[in-house]
Amino acid sequence: MTTQRKIIHIDMDAFFASIEQRDNPELQGKAIAVGSSSERGVVATCSYEARKFGVHSAMSSVVAKRLCPDLIFVRPHFDVYEAVSHQIMSIFREFTDKIEPLSIDEAFLDVTENLVQQTSATEIAKLIKKRILDETGLTASAGVSFNKFLAKIASDMQKPNGITVVRPEEAEAFVEKLPIEKFYGIGKVTAEKMHRYGIHTGKDLKLRELHELTRLFGKSGLFFYSMARAIDEREVKSSHIRKSVGAEITFEKDLTTKFERIAELYKIEQEVFERVKEANFKGKTITLKVKFHNFEQITRSKTINGWFTSFDTIHKYAKELLLQTYLDDTKVRLLGLSISNAEEEGKDGIQLTLKF
Repeated sequence: MTTQRKIIHIDMDAFFASIEQRDNPELQGKAIAVGSSSERGVVATCSYEARKFGVHSAMSSVVAKRLCPDLIFVRPHFDVYEAVSHQIMSIFREFTDKIEPLSIDEAFLDVTENLVQQTSATEIAKLIKKRILDETGLTASAGVSFNKFLAKIASDMQKPNGITVVRPEEAEAFVEKLPIEKFYGIGKVTAEKMHRYGIHTGKDLKLRELHELTRLFGKSGLFFYSMARAIDEREVKSSHIRKSVGAEITFEKDLTTKFERIAELYKIEQEVFERVKEANFKGKTITLKVKFHNFEQITRSKTINGWFTSFDTIHKYAKELLLQTYLDDTKVRLLGLSISNAEEEGKDGIQLTLKF
């Protein structure tokens, strides 16, 4: 008989903002936002004190300041965030080899078989949270369950510094009560569409047949059908295949001349090359992204027989794509460049379960 996996999802609490408050005592207990306060600035993340006012990540800084007049903007320190992330990932590796990072501040861990000979996934989650707090001074929230979907949702249930366990016998009832917006993988647009069809909770979703969901949502229909039944067979994959490397810049002032565009793109090319080199990445396709002052966006791509592994090659084709793009006097707000169509690499394996 196949045993169930035991999955933990660890998600750091307001990661960037919490580090800034930790390192700057005068910011503790205050509403802060990491990002730029300029007219075109965006909130990267914010403290829980700011969230009480409705401020959230990806929000315009102007809107954030309107909602929270006392909001303090803090310049990001990405080198510090990255160093702390490495600390946290090192802690994870003391408990299991099966770690799937989703971003700099969250990851799935499969602890079905683990390195501390602990039979309870819940106890492992508590130990990890304590280690993170002791070693970094930061709090994390954890979700514990038998699949990734449930663990991911559970980690968000009692933030900050919470832990939520969804046991197999509780899973379907747990999902049925969930508002559709809480489902991992259902964004605002999809949620609004579901509402139009009378789907507001996991229970509503579960009442719909597979053929109906497929008709309404295409390939995602099967995913929604499975999630409504708490079914998720995806493994925790400890080595992701990187699909692309890129960089982009949103400019404080719109670019209006060809010279400005070429000069700014050159800087982005340098950054992309450094990232390609650092990741030892090999891709065949280069893509230019241009966003205009009215927020309309275009992309242009070029695929070559070789690899984009040298700066000269990246520069040659990036500039070519830019010059081939008829921009005239259009004001450019953002330029981006990415390398994709990666060299194929190997994949990896799986595991089993015990008590929660």
